[in-house]
Amino acid sequence: MKEQLRDALRHHAQAVTIVTASGADGPVGTTVSSFTSASFEPPLVVVWIGEGASVWPVLRTAPLFAVHLLDAGQTELATLFATKGVDRFGAGTRWQPDEDGVPRLLDAPVRLRCRTARRIAVGDHVALVGEPLDITHSDIDAPLVRHQGRYTSVA
Repeated sequence: MKEQLRDALRHHAQAVTIVTASGADGPVGTTVSSFTSASFEPPLVVVWIGEGASVWPVLRTAPLFAVHLLDAGQTELATLFATKGVDRFGAGTRWQPDEDGVPRLLDAPVRLRCRTARRIAVGDHVALVGEPLDITHSDIDAPLVRHQGRYTSVA
């Protein structure tokens, strides 16, 4: 059933985001395609993180995190943050810590800086619920999405 579900959900196009946070050993981040708004009153968003993800030990206790939405020209950045065992914040990544140390990806057109409101364990994932504290954005003509196991765009 796991493979059938995975195959079926490949038909569902999802926006590609990168979630970042700051840990004791430095910044962490990962590419995530399970992100959505949860509520407008109060404002809440949800990102789903696998409990086996390399960022989970930090996100399990981080009071703040950021969600960065990507545009179609950022497939390399999305791939970098999806790759295990690489320096995601190395010389090829334009970023800086914000006033609370949360990594800001400078080339991401949309950033939601969030306070962790709740963590809800569901199966092998956790719904990380965030309250946006700060939102910066510019227009995205062609958002990066994941469909059929590939990065693509809806433009």
